[in-house]
Amino acid sequence: MAKVRELKTENRSSDKIAIPIIILLSVLVPIAVALLILFPETFKLEMGINRGTLPAFHAILNGSTAILLLMGLFFIMKKNLVAHRFSMLTAFGLSAVFLVSYVISKLNADPIPYGGEGALRSLYFFILISHILLSVPVLPLAMLSIYRGLTQEYAKHRKLVRYTFPIWLYVAVTGVLVYLFMQPYY
Repeated sequence: MAKVRELKTENRSSDKIAIPIIILLSVLVPIAVALLILFPETFKLEMGINRGTLPAFHAILNGSTAILLLMGLFFIMKKNLVAHRFSMLTAFGLSAVFLVSYVISKLNADPIPYGGEGALRSLYFFILISHILLSVPVLPLAMLSIYRGLTQEYAKHRKLVRYTFPIWLYVAVTGVLVYLFMQPYY
């Protein structure tokens, strides 16, 4: 009983540090990405990165993240907490690598317009817009879900992942679909 009380006290004090960091990153990252998308010429840097390789790399990161998320679900259903934790932290790590690489690609290259027509064009923009809109809450949801899991606040963790998991999985899968739609134009 004393250990539970001690853990709860520790969690409350760690919340005072972790929650403001999660909030700060959840606000700053989407603003930075939005500025890069809305004002590409203002923030453009020529870094000499081969423009053709980053989209495929991003699709691999997104696809790997989706697989890891599904593996994490499988492992938690089998009550394998160690494998679940490894899968989810690796998925988050790959998502972080994606985010950094995506920002670098936006700093390095002009946007490429989608060239499809008709129903395919409508489908592409539906997927793209839903992907972008849902990617915004993924960062805070994922960070908070991981934090609650690592601090062993499992009831709070479970409540959060009911929302986090499907949104994060959708964003990862649609990231691959966006690449597949755009691949002929790179």
